[in-house]
Formats: sequence, C-alpha cells, structure tokens
Amino acid sequence: MNLPPDLDIPDPDDPSPLGDNRCVFIRPTLGPDSKVVAGRYSYYDASEDTGGFEKARMLYAFGAERLLMGSFCSIAAGVRFIMPGANHVFSGPTSYPFFTFGGDWQDSLLDPLIGIRPANKGDTLIGNDVWIGRDATVMPGVTIADGAVVGAGAMVAADVAAYQIVAGNPARPIRSRYAPEEVELLLAAKWWDWPIEMVSRHLPELVIGSPAGVLAVAQAEGLIAQPSSGGRGPS
Repeated sequence: MNLPPDLDIPDPDDPSPLGDNRCVFIRPTLGPDSKVVAGRYSYYDASEDTGGFEKARMLYAFGAERLLMGSFCSIAAGVRFIMPGANHVFSGPTSYPFFTFGGDWQDSLLDPLIGIRPANKGDTLIGNDVWIGRDATVMPGVTIADGAVVGAGAMVAADVAAYQIVAGNPARPIRSRYAPEEVELLLAAKWWDWPIEMVSRHLPELVIGSPAGVLAVAQAEGLIAQPSSGGRGPS
C-alpha cells in the first residue's frame, strides 16, 4: 500500500508494525489459498502462538467454509475460531465419528450416510472494528457485526448485533454500546472504509467523539449525502 509521504502511520502491508509478534496485521500473512479474508489493519496478538493465524487460531478448517473479517478488528491472545469441520452427525444414537477413521467403518457407512451431513452453518463473519477478548471462542457460522465487543473467555455460539457487548458461556448480551439510533449513524458513516488519510485526520472524533460527530465528518468529507433541510440523519 502506498501511504501518503507526510503521514507517519503503520503500513497495513507490514505484518509486524511494532517490530515483534505481539501485534500482527493479519492480511499480509495470508497466502493465496487462505480460507481467511481480513481487512486492512485488523490484527491479532500472536505472542503465544507457534504458527500463523490459520494454524493457531482456526480449528477444524477441513471444509470450504471461510473466516471473513472486516477492517480494524482487534483479536486478543488465545482467541479461537471453530470451523464446521468440527461438527459430527448426531441424528442417531451416537455422535461418534466412525466414518472419519476409514476402512470397514467408513465403507459400511458410505451408503447410509448419503444425504446426511452435519449442519453446515456457512462462513464465519466478523464485521469491522470488532474487539474479541482473550481466550474467547467463536463457533461455526457465527456473525459478529460491526463495532461489537466480545468479552474475555466468552463462548460465542449465536450472532452478535452491531455495537453489542457480549460475555459469558454461552455469550449473552450485556448491553449495547450505543442507542439504536446512534448505531444507525455509525453504520451509515462506515468510518472503517474511509481513506486512511481521513481516518488519521479525525482520530479524536473516532476515539473519544460521538456517533453524530463521526457521521458529520463523513458528510463534511462528501462520503455520504448531507441531510435534507430539517432532517435528523440518514433515512
């Protein structure tokens, strides 16, 4: 990525922006056949890992399902994404995976198991600006929407709404970071899609500002339409 020469900011294509493995940008570490898609500046704490992001953080990634992650996400140490390859057939008395071991066990199940597969919940989706705390586990096919926060040690087995804070096992909503109308403002502003020069200019508004202020920046910069006279924000 060609960064503006007058800006002293991290290069999203540098996997080690701090010079160590405490903070690793995910996208530049991924190969062409990766089952992970990550946006710019999304990082993970790799200080305790023995392999790359896919090896250390994605478990049972045997199928075609992917982990799709937006930009500016923060993934703490110990976070794991369980992929659908971990699923077992449990429509009968046993959930034991006899088929997996091959040989006579597999042969005897080839015909009976036709059309019977573990539930496929599809890709796992992580939005933009999502923070997942230490040792949290994300189950297959879950969607964690933009701006959400997942508490340390949480077991996320159900979708998480935008700007919602969840914690516990199973993870349950604690509260929303903003009122519904403020969430709408942030989703309309989509600050994570702004040019990085614009993000850098408006960090105070992003870090300690308000949803209305962030939307106003996007409008002033011409990224979204100004409200009509007497309007109260996006329709």
